[in-house]
Amino acid sequence: MQKEKKVKILIITQKVDQNDDVLGFFHGWIAEFAKHAEQVTVIALGVGGYNLPKNVRVFSLGKERGVSRLEYTLNFYRLIWRERKNYDVVFVHMNQEYVLFGGLLWKLLGKKITMCFLTRIAMAISDKIFCTSKYSFTANSKKTTLMPVGIDTDLFKKENNVVKKPNSILFLARIAPAKKPHLIIEALHILQNEDVLFTADFYGNPLPQDFPYLNSLKEKVKEHFLNERIAFERGIPNTQTPSVYGAHTVFINTSPSGMYDKTIFEAMACESLILTSNLNLKGQIDDRFLFTEDDANDLAQKLKALLNLDADTQTKYGKELRAYVTERHSLSVLGKKLTDILSK
Repeated sequence: MQKEKKVKILIITQKVDQNDDVLGFFHGWIAEFAKHAEQVTVIALGVGGYNLPKNVRVFSLGKERGVSRLEYTLNFYRLIWRERKNYDVVFVHMNQEYVLFGGLLWKLLGKKITMCFLTRIAMAISDKIFCTSKYSFTANSKKTTLMPVGIDTDLFKKENNVVKKPNSILFLARIAPAKKPHLIIEALHILQNEDVLFTADFYGNPLPQDFPYLNSLKEKVKEHFLNERIAFERGIPNTQTPSVYGAHTVFINTSPSGMYDKTIFEAMACESLILTSNLNLKGQIDDRFLFTEDDANDLAQKLKALLNLDADTQTKYGKELRAYVTERHSLSVLGKKLTDILSK
């Protein structure tokens, strides 16, 4: 058997913090990449808690210390130059500005540049582009490779000590208009008028500019007399979400197809039923788990059908959804595919 070629990777990312409610998942990505790489160097805008293998080194640009933009820009150039002999390829995660900042230097140093979320200029500089959605802006580039979503199926799995509440619904995401939680409230209002029994929990924090939107959601709940059925909860660390997924019957994702939120796959890995309008999953999973985008009535009827399934059938579908994630979108599948590409 041919020995796997080991590569030295520099990763640029927003945050390394296993307890972060939005970006905590990336801690698992780094750990997986370390299994396939000789060495992994990580430069993050900010760093919190982490527990990574010995062949991973993590550096912060200083955002958690409150440094100025000029200081962390200078720190960025200092680090990518100082560590230049410790990496062969650069993987930039969702921060196209760092491709623009470091691209010329990396080209002069002969480093390959890859990225998974880009603007046009950064796309031109990069050697390869990775994305998960065929509906994303970057998907039409000849440089683009579609990748697995990358779910840690050892973390995201059914927990036997967690009891699933009957007819319970979950929304878990940043509270923002782009995520469309208002559509779920509209669908639940329809089900209420049809005398369907349910409860729903909305987990997530808004950015400062989206607090008015959160308040509008709460007002809508009051207007529809849904206070007894809908609860709003703060966002929680990514590592704590498996028990939340497992406690709910149906997870709903209303984001547009270009986003391809990881939470869809996390919920499936935890054997929860899902409803999404994401067209990337058309033909991949049963149509009973898909609804027409922005159509509250179709969402309501699909949700009603799932809630009406008997417990054994819900369990059966939950296992099938997990199997799909394990085979197609697990972190181990992503790590192997990504490092194979980077090693060439």
